[in-house]
Amino acid sequence: MPSQPTASGIVTDELSGERHIPESKRADGSVRKAIKVRPGYLPPEDVELYKNPIAENFRNRGKGPVPGAEGLKSDKPARTTSAAANKNAKRREARKKAKAAGDAQGEEEAPAEEAPAEEVKKEEVDPEAEKEKKARNLKKKLRQAKELKEKKEGGQSLLPEQIAKVIRINELIRELDALGFDAEGEPKTAGAAPEISAE
Repeated sequence: MPSQPTASGIVTDELSGERHIPESKRADGSVRKAIKVRPGYLPPEDVELYKNPIAENFRNRGKGPVPGAEGLKSDKPARTTSAAANKNAKRREARKKAKAAGDAQGEEEAPAEEAPAEEVKKEEVDPEAEKEKKARNLKKKLRQAKELKEKKEGGQSLLPEQIAKVIRINELIRELDALGFDAEGEPKTAGAAPEISAE
């Protein structure tokens, strides 16, 4: 039993696997003979052309609906969120719960309703950790400023921004001192923050 003909008219016999173009009648009534096709031969009419989807969309740009409307019809897969987005979502939920708890207790003043949200923020931020973080940042700026000062003393020319950093060295030392650290960024008290000494 022959298969469906391809675009070029080739038919494959399912029993024997032979391929041929069947005989046909011309317009003048004469008969074309059946033509055998070599195994593996693929005529140009049967070769599938590569279709670039972007080019196809460009060609069909005025024929279809509004671009992007098709995506609205299909169900969107669940969106993956980053850790920061998850954290922010949890914070928003905590604020909503705190506000709802304040409303349930009958407190009508706006500042009183915001108080639970403030408490949530205070629990998350450790003042000692913030102090250490600021000290690390200042220590890094101080180290960079000292390196720039050495370059300047070595005879290299500096950019205006770099000169401004060199000028701020004393100010950075004062800020570190206010946080309880010496000029090298080490804690002044022996057991205050041993983590900062290691870089």
